[in-house]
Amino acid sequence: MHIQITPENLLIQLAYPVKEATLQQVERIINNTDGFDKFARHILSLEDEIKRFGGIVALSNSKDYLKVKTDSKNPEEIEAFTEYIKHWAEKYKITLEKVESKNTFYILGQK
Repeated sequence: MHIQITPENLLIQLAYPVKEATLQQVERIINNTDGFDKFARHILSLEDEIKRFGGIVALSNSKDYLKVKTDSKNPEEIEAFTEYIKHWAEKYKITLEKVESKNTFYILGQK
């Protein structure tokens, strides 16, 4: 089964309200993220997997990218989260940008 990732269903899957402002933000993210359509369906499974580390996939308020973050304070969870994100990025050939002094990564697109 092939899942079509539209701005609307991405918002729904990431638990955001579907309204004009969020739709425009997701469209900017999609247009700004290299190769988004090639790995978009894997974002949903990433979201499911990182929940166990207190992680989420979210819309960035400061850049037109999706971000992956954890607010966990547990060092073991943070380490496992970071390892999982790096493994995911390597598997799907994704370029990440680490936010300094936070457990947050921007998904920049495919290499």
